[in-house]
This record gives sequence, structure tokens and C-alpha cells, in this order.
Amino acid sequence: MAGTLYVVATPLGNLGDLSPRAADTLKQVAVVAAEDTRHTKPLLVHVGSDAELVSFHAHSTERSLERLLRLLGAGTDVALVTDAGTPTVSDPGAELVAAARNRGIVVVTIPGPTAVAAALAVSGLHADRYLFLGFLSRKGADRRRLMESIATSEWTVVLFEAPNRVAELLEDLAAACEGGADRVASVSREMTKVFEETRTGTLAELAVYYAEAPPRGEVTVVVSGTGKPRPVEIPIDPETRARALLAQGMTRKNVAEQIAEETKISRNAAYRLVNEL
Repeated sequence: MAGTLYVVATPLGNLGDLSPRAADTLKQVAVVAAEDTRHTKPLLVHVGSDAELVSFHAHSTERSLERLLRLLGAGTDVALVTDAGTPTVSDPGAELVAAARNRGIVVVTIPGPTAVAAALAVSGLHADRYLFLGFLSRKGADRRRLMESIATSEWTVVLFEAPNRVAELLEDLAAACEGGADRVASVSREMTKVFEETRTGTLAELAVYYAEAPPRGEVTVVVSGTGKPRPVEIPIDPETRARALLAQGMTRKNVAEQIAEETKISRNAAYRLVNEL
């Protein structure tokens, strides 16, 4: 009979936040798969667990994954933990969970702390609906695309960021959002730890503050939404658009090129359409 994979949420910092069920699970399983074994070892000592610690992180090899699957298949119960919070939420583990499910292995959640909910709770921003984007790409088209998503999001947006890049993130957000300098946000750091701090203000105010006083520790940024649904873009009808451009006196060649660019149909299709009109 196969073992069970337990996905166990661990404290963000304060060990008192570990649930009794999570502590019991860590004591009962034979193996704990951890993002950083050095970080998790004190937690196991704290709860009195003798489980074997194995490394499983974002850069683990296929062999590491197969080893855990073999253990589970042989009847060994395994707990998956991350350094802090809930595994798979912008943390490693989703690959293991998916592979275990594909093999018919039972996966059980042991819920608990998550930086997303903790930061939302103290932000003062609406949390009935929110968009979680994790860590943004540092540069390039993907970062611009996600910035656009944040700028136009009707709902509150939650982000993770490295402390040394928080000021840059806030500056970029202020520039990307319409009226972005005045968009309200909050920055939470070191949640549940000794130096826990949540600061709220406009993106412009927070950008200035953290440029002068870079934060330390884990950082979660919460940005208010627009409160308005995104405008629905009505697809351009190529034929209607082509007729309008021809009526303006444009050449068939120029019309075809513009239609291809505006509607994303192929150039050949655009030329055929224009010539048939």
C-alpha cells in the first residue's frame, strides 16, 4: 500500500504558529522533504521528530523526485515542507505533488501560515478578491506584461520581492499604473518575527521610503486594485476595417499591411481579403 504525501505549512518565523496537527504529522512521517534541510532541522528538533531529512528544492534533479516517489510507492509517508509558509505557493513542491497524484498516491494538505494571507490581513486593502503574482521577472517582456496586469487589475494584487529590489519594484509600479504614484499599497516584512513591520502609503511614498531605508528579510507587497473592471476589447473585424481604410483613399497594399498588423491575421490573408473587396 502506498504512503501518503503530506503538504505541511510551516511558520513564517514564529514557531508558535505551527499547528498541533502539523507538529504531529512531522513526528509521525518517516521522511521530510525540505527546501533547505539546514533551515528545517531546528523545526524537527523543536517538535521532537526523528524523520529523515531529504533535500527537495527548485533545482532538484529528476533523480531526487524519483527517489521520493519510490519511497511513497513503497508505503513510506513523506511530509513536504518549505522554508516558511505553505509549499508550492511561489515555492518548490508542485512537481512532486503532481507526480504523486499521477501515480495514485494520496496527497493531504496540513494547512497553516502563508505570507499571502498574512500580508493581506494587515494591509487594510480589500481582500474579498485578489490576484497573486508571486515574484515578478526581473526584466524583459514578462515583467512588462505582469506590470500591465497589476496596473489594470480590478482587484488587490499580492507580490513577493527580494528586499534589495523592493524600492525598484515600487518605482516601476508607480510608473506603470495610471495615477500610479497615488495608488495605495502596503509593504510587509519579517512577518511574525521580532522586527515585523507593515508600512502603508502610496506607491510613490513607499518607493521613496524604501530607497532611503532598504528593508531586510522576507517582503510581501500588496497593491490596491483599480476597483473598476478592465475594459473589454472588441475584436477588430478585418473586412469592416479594410473597407474603412480603402474609403479613406489608402492603397490596397498599405491597407493589407495595416490590417495584418492590427488584426494579427497573416499578410497573405490580409492581401487576399483586400483584393476580394
